Amino acid sequence: MDFSQSMKPTVGMEIELQLLDEHSLDLMAGIMPLMEFFPDNSAVKPELIQSCVEINSVICRNSAEATQGILHTLVKVRRRCDELGMRMCGAGTHAFGKKLGLITRQPRFIDMKSNFGLVSRNQQTFATHVHIGMPSGNMAMFAMRHLIPCMPVLLAISANSPFWRGYHTAHASYRHRILAAAPNYGLPPYFEDWGDFVRFFQMAQRADVFSTFKDIHWDIRPHPDFGTLELRVMDAASTVGTAGAIAAFARSLVVYLIEHASVDLAEWPVIRLPRWIEEINCFQASNRGLGANYISNEKGEVRPLRDLVSELIDLVKPVAQRIGEARGISALESFLTEGAGYQRQLQEFERSESYFKTTESLADLLDREIGEALGANSAH
Repeated sequence: MDFSQSMKPTVGMEIELQLLDEHSLDLMAGIMPLMEFFPDNSAVKPELIQSCVEINSVICRNSAEATQGILHTLVKVRRRCDELGMRMCGAGTHAFGKKLGLITRQPRFIDMKSNFGLVSRNQQTFATHVHIGMPSGNMAMFAMRHLIPCMPVLLAISANSPFWRGYHTAHASYRHRILAAAPNYGLPPYFEDWGDFVRFFQMAQRADVFSTFKDIHWDIRPHPDFGTLELRVMDAASTVGTAGAIAAFARSLVVYLIEHASVDLAEWPVIRLPRWIEEINCFQASNRGLGANYISNEKGEVRPLRDLVSELIDLVKPVAQRIGEARGISALESFLTEGAGYQRQLQEFERSESYFKTTESLADLLDREIGEALGANSAH
């Protein structure tokens, strides 16, 4: 398996948004009629569940460029949603919808339904994915090894799914608890180099664990066709701007590791830990979000996860300045000061005592952002 090299640390974003009935705001299986308007558009794609639309950027120089590209696409998508009686919103789960998801009628998704049954129909979850260009497969494995212990950080700052089927779940990211029921999700194994990963993948193919590379749904994975490292742990953000700020942070982390691959990584604040500790750290982040504690070593010493977030942000700020991500990092700091996505949903629910109103506030928020993007385009 060849790794398509990317000589610059480019960035690409994928945002999965909920399709909602415009009146009930329940999830609506609307992707098939929506795709009739975008049959050959690589920026608009279906996903496993018919109530999801995936919006993709092209390969970009920085996260701000990716954000603008996605907003440009969303202006067109919203126009078509209006014609179909749909709205959109961004969150890791829908707050009150109780129907099982309808599987999108494509061969790969139909195979998933055949293999995994109810588990596949239950995966009504929505994510943000970020691709960072990597110079080689070996470098992708190097960065992945050092980022695996950082997955709780990216999960906590993006956590945006506190509600599920009309229940307050007491989780910041209940999406991760849903995905835990399915195969090939969660933390990946550690690989020493690209050859190590290729041997693993070939073994898994022979054992019929994977049919294709797309069957790997880890929180972080290499993408050899794109020549990227793909970070998949994040919940869908409520706005494209928030997703872009998280992407700026993710890209800065990766570039920091690339630049320090041949020198001392003494300032890198996380280390590889036994698997059960790393899984507990991820669970704590999905459960308590930014209020979680992070087990930092095998002695059982813990630190507030929020402190680790701040330390990593400060560590990569010089890198972010050089690679055009300083504004994104600043936006992320402001966002976290005001409250992460799950905290804002909880505040709205406490105010309105209504899952409908909470969902409506998410749809309104995205509508305002798309409207502002439309106004900016008109002005130019």
